[in-house]
Amino acid sequence: MTRVVITGLGAITPLGNDVDTFWQNMKAGESGADVIRTFDTTDYVIRIACEVKDFNPTDWMDRKTAKRMARSTQFSVAAARQAIADAGLEITEDNASRVGVVINTGGGGVSIMEEAQMQLVNNGPKSVSPFLVPMVMANAASCLVSIELGAAGPVNTSTLACASGNYALVDAYYMMQRGEADVILAGGVEAAISPLIIASFGRMGALSQRNDDPKRASRPFDKNRDGFVFGEGGVVFVLETEEHAKARGAKIYAEVFGGALRADAYHLTAPKPDASGAAGAMKRALENAGKSPDEVDAVFAHGTSTPLGDVAETLAIKKVFGERAYQIPVTATKSQVGHMLGGAGAVSALAAVKTIEEGIICPTINYETPDPECDLDYVPNEARAVDVNLALVNAFGFGGQDVVLVLGKYQNGQG
Repeated sequence: MTRVVITGLGAITPLGNDVDTFWQNMKAGESGADVIRTFDTTDYVIRIACEVKDFNPTDWMDRKTAKRMARSTQFSVAAARQAIADAGLEITEDNASRVGVVINTGGGGVSIMEEAQMQLVNNGPKSVSPFLVPMVMANAASCLVSIELGAAGPVNTSTLACASGNYALVDAYYMMQRGEADVILAGGVEAAISPLIIASFGRMGALSQRNDDPKRASRPFDKNRDGFVFGEGGVVFVLETEEHAKARGAKIYAEVFGGALRADAYHLTAPKPDASGAAGAMKRALENAGKSPDEVDAVFAHGTSTPLGDVAETLAIKKVFGERAYQIPVTATKSQVGHMLGGAGAVSALAAVKTIEEGIICPTINYETPDPECDLDYVPNEARAVDVNLALVNAFGFGGQDVVLVLGKYQNGQG
């Protein structure tokens, strides 16, 4: 078995455009939610979101390159550059073929497609950019990182809706088990806060309508939750084989022990009421990692703040851990950064890595009124000191795609 470790971190989020700012705000219980500023929401049912603020793509690439990328891909490149710098890793001609990229997204450049459609309707076909297709491709999130950084190993993008970011790390881990790369940049990105997407999710009834109180709108597991708050951003990790990381003296943040992918086979948008798919993914992830439920110290929940989803996830956790479920801290990052869709699992994994490193778990904010059907320890409202040797990261996507990642403290000589 090849041990896989995390040696670099990069983040563009609603709570900061670097890892340290993000993490300080997470520990402080801040919210990235506000009124939407990228377009006029006067006629919209939903007028709030967790937008990335003060992001300048030219901090990470030249202006010409930035203009030919969707916003989500700009996030991908920026986070990847941060992660590579943090890892102290240099990609050269000698090692490029052993460096891969697996960055997933739920929708790719959907907002660019929306803008292009308006141009086509208003100004005719000659107004459409010749760069439109490569800009909107979902795999641009990985391919353009590969091109920008010179990573010539395996490059892949998978779309699993809200579970995309989590699956990137699982996919990368098993690629490394097969010996396909020594290093993989893995993560998830999304930038879909656009008129059409917000209108569609609003019609679906999936989003919180607390427009007058955005920072208190996302409230996973709280009895008065009424839907999630849209988010955006990107998180990228540098994954390395233990041998490669140790050979170059890299700092190791955490170890990846594996993961699993299961399906609800039930409904496109609703979770299966008996939570069998989610529970099955958690159990299989632990089995694949060679770990037992008794070893888990924390769960980083999918925790969307939807009436059905939070109940189903609570049930899944109880099915896996039994009575011990009540002793395990369960935190929901979406209470602070919103639902970053393709980036959601990756940002939860980042919170897990920082918790493993620092011994502090971020809170589930806006938890005010307990729900009898959601009765676990959700780390309400304040960060907490906790020693985490092993953590589960849950991500459950539309279509019933359940992905669970197992992360833990790296211990030299012990798998």
